[in-house]
Amino acid sequence: MQKNNKSQRGSNKNQGNYGYGNKKNSQGQMKNYNYAKAKSEIQKPKLPLVYSESMSVSDIAEVTKRSVAEIIKTLISLGIMANQTQSIDRDTAELLAGELGIEFKIDESKDFTNFEKIEIIDKEEDLVPRPPVVTIMGHVDHGKTTLLDTIRNSRLVQSEYGGITQAIGAYSIERNGKKITFIDTPGHAAFTEMRARGAKITDIVVLVVAADDGVMPQTREAIDHAKASKCPIIVAVNKCDRANANPDRAKQELAELGLLPEEWGGNVPYVNISALRGTNVPLLLDTIQLVAEVEEYKANPNRDATGYVIESKLDKTKGPTATLLVKSGTLNVGDIIVCGNTWAKIRNMYNDLSKQVRQAFPSDAVSITGLVEVPQAGDKFMTIKEERRARMISEIRTLRSKTQSQTSTKVMTLDELFEKAKENESQTLNIMIKADTSGSAEAMKGSLEKINVEGITLNIIRSSVGPVTETDVLLAQASQAVIIAFNVIALQNVKDFAKSKGIDIRSYNIIYKLLEDIEAAMKGMLTPVYEDRVCGQAEVREIYKASKIGTIAGSFVTDGFVRRNASVDVIRDGIVIYHGKIASLKRFKDDAKEVKQGFDCGILIENFNDVKIGDILQFSITEEVKDEE
Repeated sequence: MQKNNKSQRGSNKNQGNYGYGNKKNSQGQMKNYNYAKAKSEIQKPKLPLVYSESMSVSDIAEVTKRSVAEIIKTLISLGIMANQTQSIDRDTAELLAGELGIEFKIDESKDFTNFEKIEIIDKEEDLVPRPPVVTIMGHVDHGKTTLLDTIRNSRLVQSEYGGITQAIGAYSIERNGKKITFIDTPGHAAFTEMRARGAKITDIVVLVVAADDGVMPQTREAIDHAKASKCPIIVAVNKCDRANANPDRAKQELAELGLLPEEWGGNVPYVNISALRGTNVPLLLDTIQLVAEVEEYKANPNRDATGYVIESKLDKTKGPTATLLVKSGTLNVGDIIVCGNTWAKIRNMYNDLSKQVRQAFPSDAVSITGLVEVPQAGDKFMTIKEERRARMISEIRTLRSKTQSQTSTKVMTLDELFEKAKENESQTLNIMIKADTSGSAEAMKGSLEKINVEGITLNIIRSSVGPVTETDVLLAQASQAVIIAFNVIALQNVKDFAKSKGIDIRSYNIIYKLLEDIEAAMKGMLTPVYEDRVCGQAEVREIYKASKIGTIAGSFVTDGFVRRNASVDVIRDGIVIYHGKIASLKRFKDDAKEVKQGFDCGILIENFNDVKIGDILQFSITEEVKDEE
């Protein structure tokens, strides 16, 4: 009996107390249960697939704690043949994660297709001092160029040729054994672009203000840019050698804008200079170096280089070239970089003296060749180890950029508003005013608001002072507005940006011309009225029959002119027997757009071959009826 019980206990053990053999389901029915399979499923890790760009099959296996064989088997089930070293793109990785039943995530810190967002934090012990990067700004004719030339010429005593600086856009000088890098950006074009992209290209801003002129519109614009960069500002009060110079007035005006001088209890250094005579320019350079010492600009030169594009162009002999400012790391000839939507294997590097160099360190500006395409000013660059990887990142970013461009809002230009109005899509003309002075802006606004065209509403969404900026373009895109620039400029990079967004920028310097164009555009938005006007007559003197095309009327123009796109009435014995269009108009054997009075021509009338000698052909063109003033 005990033996039987023992046997029974063994039987029960084998039948399922520990998961072997058959097991009852919830309905009490027996089913075959594979314990080994269940155990393996329980033990399979549920770690998420954290994807980073250019991951291989073995990388995915390591991240998910699965075997390479299982990853390959799962890919095969999805119809994808791969080996353990093959790279897997993002879409395939997402499908794979779904098939494995695990979560899919993107590792933003390693997603080099968005390398602008990657922030590499260096250890404090790896950081060493670097030269400051200085941008000079100010109003037109306040002496920016003269100051730059004076600073640039300070190194010609070493017999160095500095003419290349205008082309490269940046240069360095050495003072007291320390370097200063200046960004030579007329109109601070590159700085504006980089500020809009959130890149802190500059360390210090030198604001140039003329002592005999004071604060002007572009001075205010430069102050806005400098404040937005959150970097120290040094004010250079220029032209102090002039008889009518008043440096204190300039200081007072700037103090009202938030630039309080140090001697007045503020934190902004002021230096009175004469850029033309070189007076106090050395003091200005000393002040720059003093600010740099206080700020303690540092970088790690012992890692892959990152930085920004100052300017770029397509050279006829060198191909795409770009001026790069290295912010961190060391850039070498032969390095592979991704730069905006393009990439490069650096073939040559030149410094600001047009001399070839092998390396560029933090705060150095160099011109490079080897780019696949021309990048944009303000694009960030980063060194990438593999050429294949750089090419792939470039392709992904280019495709992403095209997709974003196609899905962006389409904005009508002033020339297209008429076509839009004909479809009754809009009867409102939105306008943004940018003027040189607030008085001009107010005058333009008042004059435009007086234009009265029945059925059309003119809406001025903004009236402000200063050059057209990217912020203005973005606002115009959002409101589908036309930008009117009166006595102000739009920098080339802003024009390119506006063109990419489909924004129309109209520039004027005569107010009555502006008012005429806007009024004409508003009238053009109304549904036009057309009428036919007789423009000429011709007499049929010969008939030529061509089997393939029909009857050609050899005619002599007796009055006015005949035009290719005109309509024609065939008159016989004073009665119009046919009304149609001209199919072909020729002078001898050549096609003609127009034939005037006193000349012969051949005319083929569309869908009409019963023309006879002596018939009179009367021509009409359709014209818009103009409103009487």
